[in-house]
Amino acid sequence: MVDFNKAQLRESVSYITNLTGEDFPETAVVLGSGLGNFVEDLKDTITIPMHAIPGYPRPTVEGHGGKIVIGTISNITNSNATRICTFQGRIHYYECGEIRKVLYPVFVMNELGIRNLLITNAAGGINKQFTAGDLMIIRDQLNLTFRRPPPVHSGHPREYKTKVPLYDSELSNLIQHVALENGIKIQDGIYAGVLGPSYETPSEIQMLHRLGADAIGMSTVLETLQASIFGIKIAGISCITNMAAGISMEKLSHDDVTITASRVNETFKTLLRSLLTHSDWN
Repeated sequence: MVDFNKAQLRESVSYITNLTGEDFPETAVVLGSGLGNFVEDLKDTITIPMHAIPGYPRPTVEGHGGKIVIGTISNITNSNATRICTFQGRIHYYECGEIRKVLYPVFVMNELGIRNLLITNAAGGINKQFTAGDLMIIRDQLNLTFRRPPPVHSGHPREYKTKVPLYDSELSNLIQHVALENGIKIQDGIYAGVLGPSYETPSEIQMLHRLGADAIGMSTVLETLQASIFGIKIAGISCITNMAAGISMEKLSHDDVTITASRVNETFKTLLRSLLTHSDWN
């Protein structure tokens, strides 16, 4: 049983809203490893370092900026614009060993009134049809962390009731539509989330392939489950930053993740800009 300190949660949320005002965006975007540069396209921004928020856990992994950035994203081809809240970085279970810290940002999102969540990550490719640099719509997930959002003393009536499908079909189809409109190659697949922090062996990747995984990473699955419990609509995009062990014979490193993510940054930003300003997103 995890006891979220309600007073601490209120203090975190109050700190944020005191800086942003009560009229908070309904869309949140979690930016995975190497994808944080998307915030450079936002206008009229308010930047809040995560370490400054009372009670908020801070990311420690390279490529995770550790900031919440609120701002307006505009479509360069039309006049559409929308205000969003971006989380430049996340907390991984392997960093802290506490599911409470991994899920804390999602509790903050819920208290802030977030209704739509676009969650992104860097992932290793398992599907042999993929190549490094591909973007993949997450259609479903395999939670291989063997952890789940535990009961909390929140009194929330939807506790443990996740939506089916977990990733909203309409939002996922919209990603595909927007990608095609912009001439962006987009893949579909199932994301497998593991604890990490070490990369998998070729035999483990073969096992994951047999289980139906197209991509693998060390995040996302727990956050997504908790967001679904809160009734938040979820869409997901993986950036395939490397091919997994045994699919590629190259030695894997975190540098591969950040280098490839940087290479596809402009494509990624074009997709997100067009997606989040689309009339059907909300």
